Amino acid sequence: MDRKRELVDILNQWAYEYYVLDNPTVSDKEYDTLYDELCRLEKESGEVYPDSPTRRVGGEPIKGFEKHTHIERLFSLDKSVSTEQLQAFLTRAQKLIGAEPECTVEYKFDGLTVCLTYENGHFVRATTRGNGVVGEDVTAQVLTIKSFPLKIEYPGVLEVRGEAVIRLSVLDAYNKTAAEPLKNARNAAAGAIRNLDPKITELRRPEIYFYDVNYMSDGAPMSQTNAHDFLVKEGFKVFPYFRVCKTADEVIAAVAEIEKERKTLDVLTDGAVIKINDAVLREEMGFTDKFPRWAMAYKFEAEEVTTMLKDVVWQVGRTGKLTPLALLEPVELGGVTVSRATLNNYGDILRKDVKIGSRVLVRRSNEVIPEILGATEHTKDSRAVKKIVICPACGYVLKEIGAHLFCTNRVCTPRLVAKLDHYASKNAMNIDGFSESAAQQLVLKKGVRNFSDLYKLTAEDLAELEGFKDKKISNLLKAIEGSKTPTLDAFIYAIGVEGVGRVAAKDLAARFKSMQNLKNATCEELIALENVGEITANAIVEYFQDEENLAELSALEAVGVKPTWSDEKKEGVFSGESVVLTGTLSSFKRSEAQKLIEERGGVCQSSVTAKTTLVLAGEEAGSKLEKAKKLGIKIIDEETFKQML
Repeated sequence: MDRKRELVDILNQWAYEYYVLDNPTVSDKEYDTLYDELCRLEKESGEVYPDSPTRRVGGEPIKGFEKHTHIERLFSLDKSVSTEQLQAFLTRAQKLIGAEPECTVEYKFDGLTVCLTYENGHFVRATTRGNGVVGEDVTAQVLTIKSFPLKIEYPGVLEVRGEAVIRLSVLDAYNKTAAEPLKNARNAAAGAIRNLDPKITELRRPEIYFYDVNYMSDGAPMSQTNAHDFLVKEGFKVFPYFRVCKTADEVIAAVAEIEKERKTLDVLTDGAVIKINDAVLREEMGFTDKFPRWAMAYKFEAEEVTTMLKDVVWQVGRTGKLTPLALLEPVELGGVTVSRATLNNYGDILRKDVKIGSRVLVRRSNEVIPEILGATEHTKDSRAVKKIVICPACGYVLKEIGAHLFCTNRVCTPRLVAKLDHYASKNAMNIDGFSESAAQQLVLKKGVRNFSDLYKLTAEDLAELEGFKDKKISNLLKAIEGSKTPTLDAFIYAIGVEGVGRVAAKDLAARFKSMQNLKNATCEELIALENVGEITANAIVEYFQDEENLAELSALEAVGVKPTWSDEKKEGVFSGESVVLTGTLSSFKRSEAQKLIEERGGVCQSSVTAKTTLVLAGEEAGSKLEKAKKLGIKIIDEETFKQML
């Protein structure tokens, strides 16, 4: 019995360090060894302690949810959506109190509210909020979650409140193998807790952030600061952001800080929560029928909305890959009007149950093209999206390779246009003055088919294009001529091998140093590079086995295109640094920042690895920033970057 008690205490401490502090002190193997020993001892004795970690394993499905009445009502919060409305709340509070109140500001997470009950220091029950008075008993489901204690020091009856969430990275990993992908993190968390099968809860890996003490049988009412400290002391997982603000200006500044920083989090948030800190003042302010007068939720602009899907069209890319594009009923999202959204492939359409004429959920993040997460409602007019079999641009029969459809016609017009536009782009051959419109006209009017055709263009050819006058013609011809001596990495990127981005192109150039060496590279040699995987390696080998590609490379050489590569190492403030850029920079394009780093001796990577020494994090940085924090890698913001330059 002594050994069993010892094992429970040790394992609970290790779990606290891992799931609450995000700071594990032992390996998984060490944990598993003691856990297996505890399971054996419990089986032999037939006794399981109330706080044993073995209770957290998902059990058999339950028949239904039982209703439970909360000891104290769980109020919802009044909402504000503008600084003016928030200021009005603070002004009302000041008038009631007679002085500017001290407030706390915390994140508002977008998940499912749960209430946990403890008696005599032991966890006894978990419920949903329900209508605030009566909720559903979800004890079996919540027991699978490891971010709260089964045993606490407080000896009385206690209700604590938290938000069940699923991390965005966890959701992405789950969706990669799920038979039915989950539409968003909020629905995923709610579905995980309000699921009759606790094994489903365990599989989706939710966790809980705690933020409130709803009821205590003993002791004086707590301020928000005291409640926060109490939760931390008792071992509950709380989010590290917690601001105490003395003035309205400080409150508004804290809300602005949350709105900026929330886009870097691995958790879905939809606002900030502002509360009067002092418990006595709260008592004086009281409640309305629905809300406490001493608290306010500040809601940020939605990043997910629903709208009607009007149609799906297929776009042909430079490699011949067709991508479905959703045409939407225009809707406001993240401050812009959205009328289009991406769908990855036909399999994505089926998995998300997307149909024309249906209402769909759309997300926009990091200022990129919006993505459809799934259908939310079908109508009598809904109809399935048909899987196309011929190219909508040229009529060629499509080829299915893996999850994607490809047009194999090398002279398919949109494919040629996209290929030429990419070749001439700034990060490739950098032909200033060349545009998608110019590429379109050259393909249709002048019969341009290959990169090498660009170097044969004359002033007379360009004069036939719409919008081209003498100066523009002269400048474009100079730019085309000036592109004949690109760096090797820019040239490798420009020719458009499937899967080869700018970072991989730089790796290839540094490793092989010439196009001839790259042509002769084996899959094994290619896969050994940090930014080249097996699929990309095969694509590179296949590219150089294709006779038409080889003929085009020879034609480029014949017109004077000669890539160069220098191994001369540049010295500067970033010498010895392996740098990853993430998020949006306000003063630089990503490509410009990368060039500045490389000119000063740094090496840029596409992803955070053990070799990364520095991360430059801009606005809306995401999972790369989170990984860098976990690995303890140095992180700088844009202002620090400017100072280093």
